[in-house]
Amino acid sequence: MQTAPTPASVLIVDDMPQNISLLNAALKDEYRVKVATDGLQCIDICLSMPVDIILLDVMMPEMDGFETCRRLKNNPLTRTIPVIFVTSRGEIKDESMGFACGAVDYITKPIRVPIVRARVKTHLALHDQNRALEHLVQERTGELNESSLEILHRLGSAGEFRDNETGHHVVRVCHYSRIIAQACGLPDSEAELLYNAAALHDIGKIGIPDSILFKPGNLDVDEWKVVRSHCEIGFKIIGLNRNRLLKTAATVALTHHERWDGSGYPLGLKMNTIPLFGRIVAVADVFDALTSDRPYKAAWSVNASIEEVVRWSERQFDPQIVEAFLSVIPELIAVQQQFPDSD
Repeated sequence: MQTAPTPASVLIVDDMPQNISLLNAALKDEYRVKVATDGLQCIDICLSMPVDIILLDVMMPEMDGFETCRRLKNNPLTRTIPVIFVTSRGEIKDESMGFACGAVDYITKPIRVPIVRARVKTHLALHDQNRALEHLVQERTGELNESSLEILHRLGSAGEFRDNETGHHVVRVCHYSRIIAQACGLPDSEAELLYNAAALHDIGKIGIPDSILFKPGNLDVDEWKVVRSHCEIGFKIIGLNRNRLLKTAATVALTHHERWDGSGYPLGLKMNTIPLFGRIVAVADVFDALTSDRPYKAAWSVNASIEEVVRWSERQFDPQIVEAFLSVIPELIAVQQQFPDSD
């Protein structure tokens, strides 16, 4: 057996008892009616319990209806509640001010019950439609964002696939970067941004010739210059974007080989002039490179790799980021075990 839907809640805000009684009598059979006698009480009620629509008088002591409406619309928790002014102030300038404050309708007194009922019903229906549309837009936007992020991560893995058949280096570096960022005290939203941006940190490798990328021995000076160009190649591939994620990815691609002491490439940045995300990915990238098999070396043990990162603190790496890295070693090892190159 289905239960009846809960009636919508209507908040009547008026300092005159006779007006409250009239509106209550007009609406109580269809809606849950609540009452406030001034603007501050109206705001308190809206912040403490669900309110679906507000019938608001203009002329009230201490704070008039216009100011009450402005405060409701300036608060993210109450701004979506529809407000209908019900007032004896019927001048055009008053109506204009009411709509400018964010009201959806303006009813002048004396009150006509059929009009009030019709307007309340109409605006509640519109509000429900707007909420449903907003939910649908958010759902579709979420799906689009998920698809975009999936493409971005797969593009990053494709760039890595040439010298790492699983593409798990990219996956691990993304996870390492997020974990280290959180250990540095960054908000989860910023850590998530870095997690996604880090997927393209080595996308520039697609511009490096196979003869150099797969060379088993040591590289000569000219070959090293070519390898180092992958930072600028990656930056150019991603390009200049207004989108924050792509801007961050371009910055990471360009700066993840800069060094704390200024001896890195391609810009020779030093200390805090290196973007924070670039400094974090630098540690994540090197740790994964040390613990992975590469054409020119076998994988190091985790302990040896940790020691190497610590040894290069204050020279290659930001010492504070190294401290954060050391505090989350178990989490990094868990990621390593979850995404081994043997898969």
